[in-house]
Amino acid sequence: MPTRTKFVLLMHPKEFKREKAGTGRLTHLCLPTSEIHMGIAFDTHAAVQALLRDPVNYPVLLYPGTTARNLSNGELAPAELGHRRLVVILLDATWSCARKMLRLSPTLQALPRIMFTPVAPSRYIIKQQPQEGCLSTLEATHETLLALARSGLDEYPLPDQLVSLFTRMQDYQIRCAQDQDRAGYRRHAYSAPETRQGPRGASARRSNFLLKTPEAGQAERAASSQASATDSLKARV
Repeated sequence: MPTRTKFVLLMHPKEFKREKAGTGRLTHLCLPTSEIHMGIAFDTHAAVQALLRDPVNYPVLLYPGTTARNLSNGELAPAELGHRRLVVILLDATWSCARKMLRLSPTLQALPRIMFTPVAPSRYIIKQQPQEGCLSTLEATHETLLALARSGLDEYPLPDQLVSLFTRMQDYQIRCAQDQDRAGYRRHAYSAPETRQGPRGASARRSNFLLKTPEAGQAERAASSQASATDSLKARV
């Protein structure tokens, strides 16, 4: 499915090893101009840096936050691109790993950020998302293309392609889980996504990924360290 937008998936090594349900790979196979690069820090990654420096590209980072421009609200206009190609960088990792990847890559931090308002909750049956609004890499790409098409930034001729492949992949995993002759698969049914409960208490605060930015996380860790140091000093006194 050709697109004017180039999608670049930066895949964490842990995600790279999970071949059974890697939605990043499915996405890459559907989009002929997309690229996948594995790593944790990308400031010295030659191919990624070449994409960012190329004057024909308009690179943006798909990452929610207060500074991100919401494509669903038309906050990125085609005129801003000029004749440049939109390059969307996606961090293909768990939210905690994605935050680390971004923290270790200042050139990615400096990119303009985009986001979208999902038109549907996650369709992930075989994996529980950490909180409402979190999507798989494939679903995030689908939602981005929907928003880009509405804004006139791209065309999305086959909107069912990614979602149908996502469903087929999960159906296959579920059939494997139900096959007692297969080793290495789970032996109990997957629960419906709408019946699952998210993290609570301290775990919920740590997993509030959609409201935090890496910068806010650094400030939070610094404040926590300062508080610990103060408590230690009081204890000595």
